[in-house]
Amino acid sequence: MAETRGGEPGDGAAEVLDRPLPDGVRRRVVQIVSDGFGGLTVAELPAQLRQYARFAPNRRAKFAGNAMAAAVESDPLFRQRIGEKFREAEPELSGALDSGTPPPAADPLDVAAAAYVLRPAGWVKLVTAAGEEAQRADAERADEESRAELARLRDELDRAREQTRAETERLRAELDAVKKEAESLHRKLRAALSDVKRGEAALRKLRGETEAVRTEGHAQVSAAESETRRLKARLGEAEAALEATRRAAREGRSVEDVRLRLLLDTVLDAAQGLRRELALPPVSVRPAETVDAVEPGRMTPKDIAARALSENDPAILDQLLALPQAHLVVDGYNVTKTGYPQMPLEKQRLRLLGQLSQLAAQSGAEVTCVFDGAELVAPVLLAPPRGVRVLFSKPGVTADELIRQLVRAEPPGRPVIVASTDREVADGVARAGARPVASAVLLKRLVRG
Repeated sequence: MAETRGGEPGDGAAEVLDRPLPDGVRRRVVQIVSDGFGGLTVAELPAQLRQYARFAPNRRAKFAGNAMAAAVESDPLFRQRIGEKFREAEPELSGALDSGTPPPAADPLDVAAAAYVLRPAGWVKLVTAAGEEAQRADAERADEESRAELARLRDELDRAREQTRAETERLRAELDAVKKEAESLHRKLRAALSDVKRGEAALRKLRGETEAVRTEGHAQVSAAESETRRLKARLGEAEAALEATRRAAREGRSVEDVRLRLLLDTVLDAAQGLRRELALPPVSVRPAETVDAVEPGRMTPKDIAARALSENDPAILDQLLALPQAHLVVDGYNVTKTGYPQMPLEKQRLRLLGQLSQLAAQSGAEVTCVFDGAELVAPVLLAPPRGVRVLFSKPGVTADELIRQLVRAEPPGRPVIVASTDREVADGVARAGARPVASAVLLKRLVRG
């Protein structure tokens, strides 16, 4: 309770709080001090608080809370200045406290904190009542939390019991299964032990037979050595006769060589004469050119969907293109829609074909780019770049099927690389002997230049 020390009866400044300030009230007091702190000059602040003059209100309340609470309690002048700032910020609450009739709807903690700073008559009762109210609220809240926690723990206990029963039943079933398995293993072990005993008896028998065979083998080796010495003597005689025969054949070999060379020249001249007589042109048709497709300039390609494969190192593509007579078949729209789908189809084709032309020039490999030409309604004005064969699929034939036809047209053993992220295309060409490569790998290689 409060007692009066000096001053007139009813003077709030003379009242003294005989118990610690409740935590809730103390926090509100620190906030009031922090809010009014910024309106004071450095000279108006107590010495211990001047170092916090430039702090933000929230930061000031966090780091200087204890110091501000102590200053309000021990420095009446500082408390008076804070009270003046509070009166300016909260005139209604301040006036109500001065008149002795705090607002009924106001928070008791706010009323108690304001009373602690302003020190009106009866402020100790307000602070004490706020502390008791906070304690009752805390007790009620703790009781509710305890009941909720107890209910939660009971639910968890019920669930744990149910899980324990289920786990026990499962373990019993597993134990029964393990017992049955152990019995089966015991039977198998007994059978295995019987087999081992029979095997040991057979091993002893085999050792006896092996020893007999070894003795017989020694006798045969001795006989073989005698035969070998006899054969070596005969071999020496045969080698001497062979050398004599070689010397006799060496004398007539030069005549035979001349006859064979003359026959070879005759065959070559006959072949050249036959080529001239038949007017055979040089071989200019590649197997890929025999596949039925639409040439550029006749139809507009249709977009196809792409299904991504996993990406790999683009260096693998360089190794594949370095193989002799390598043929790179590119699923055109699959690559462009993987790399730059936002561009128009015409620009996609031009960009891809330009990059493929550079790749063909660098690697020296044969390059064929296939576009889907189904359901085209307008001609495609396209000049194939140097080193790149451009094909469009015919109506009713997808680019995937055209790619598989190109792979099947190649002779077995030729390295054929197919760039596509379409899983069906990749699997199909792999079964036909080609090497599938993801479109992302080709795009990385083309960007590298």
